[in-house]
Amino acid sequence: MESSEWNLNLRLMGHSDVDAVLKIQAASAEIAQWTAGDYERLSATGMMAWVAELEGAVVGFLVARRVANDLEILNLAVRPDARRRGIGHALIQFAFEWGKQFDAKSTFLEVRASNRTALRFYERHGFEERGHRPLYYSNPVEDALVLTAPIS
Repeated sequence: MESSEWNLNLRLMGHSDVDAVLKIQAASAEIAQWTAGDYERLSATGMMAWVAELEGAVVGFLVARRVANDLEILNLAVRPDARRRGIGHALIQFAFEWGKQFDAKSTFLEVRASNRTALRFYERHGFEERGHRPLYYSNPVEDALVLTAPIS
């Protein structure tokens, strides 16, 4: 999918995108830190991943999977110099559209309890806190909040 407004292209993540995704991830210490192998095994585990390209460069990514009739967002980040331009919004909407293909009614995710920026972002996208996972994250050890949102 391409947005002609600012030439944002959303597409499936390929093996050639892993290095760019790892760089974005490294610049986003607040998200889950996956290995190259984790990303390379996505399709074998039933997960889907998309990248956002702007002017030919990968500037964001989202990893999700189907869990019964729900959509779970597993990892999402936008390159720091590309934030606040609607890229995260576009990725979320793209994942929601994928969820509609299997009649998902809702989506859920975990986020670090201290990640106020992400919490505000998800709140703007209709997510609400529905649970708490003590000591869920490592490096540093931290609780996770479970957020859910309807897919309309």
